[in-house]
Amino acid sequence: MTPSSQPLHIEIVAYAPTAFYHCTHCEVVWQETGFSTGVHEEQVQSALPPDLLHEYQAISDWAHHLLERYGDRVLVKVIDAASAEGMWKTVRHGLSHYPAVMVGTQSRFIGPNFAVPEAEIARQLGI
Repeated sequence: MTPSSQPLHIEIVAYAPTAFYHCTHCEVVWQETGFSTGVHEEQVQSALPPDLLHEYQAISDWAHHLLERYGDRVLVKVIDAASAEGMWKTVRHGLSHYPAVMVGTQSRFIGPNFAVPEAEIARQLGI
């Protein structure tokens, strides 16, 4: 853990695909009837243009890598840049491009090169 025994917070602001769901009860009904077969997958696949979908896959792969490598020493959150929270983070932190990676409370990294923020993660974790 970090010196405060809390996980290191890592936020990634990027364009992310969105899928819409019904309430839990309705989802069960739709799944049992077969009515919604493939609907959510199609929503995710068509939510972003191919280049942004490819970028999001790289972000997802990196987030999984971080969790596998650092476990509960990190807390990773992916924020859709087009969401209200994403717009707030963009304005608050002066983000100019995506993906943007924020490590802890001070470190900001812009762009798809995840080696630089990962080096900062290791440094902050004392590795």
